[in-house]
Amino acid sequence: MNNEVFNFDFKVYDSIEELSDQDAELLREARKVTQFAYVPYSNFRVGAFAKLTNGKTVMGTNQENASYPAGICAERTLMSVASTLFPNVAIETIAISYDNLKGKSDHPISPCGICRQSLVEFQQRTDHPIRIILGGMEGNVQVIENAANLLPFSFSADDMKFKQKEK
Repeated sequence: MNNEVFNFDFKVYDSIEELSDQDAELLREARKVTQFAYVPYSNFRVGAFAKLTNGKTVMGTNQENASYPAGICAERTLMSVASTLFPNVAIETIAISYDNLKGKSDHPISPCGICRQSLVEFQQRTDHPIRIILGGMEGNVQVIENAANLLPFSFSADDMKFKQKEK
């Protein structure tokens, strides 16, 4: 038996003011776009704003549906927009924020499991790590250098490849 350990480092800032100008601007934009979320059921707005490796920016918000759980998260909306408008262009950094209309929005929240899987696959297919900035409307901020750190045992297309039979 082997006992293995998975650890990763991430940065925690007391507030947006401690971030670099570029990272602070991405988080400010993520906070702004939360207003475009469609959340009549949860009242929990999520906004994502990203800078791509070509210098362009894209945004996404969560969109709910009465046919729950047919909605889509902000992160996956953003990735859909990015891959549609800029095929095969990698995401450099994505900032994710939220506005809980029924409570506090004062600490970072991380992407859900489906979004973690989608982020990892997006970075695998573009062959570029995705930095993630997480923060609420106020409070501390977390910066994670590689989306794969959020899902250490991810499932990928490589897992579905067929083994070639020997002749």
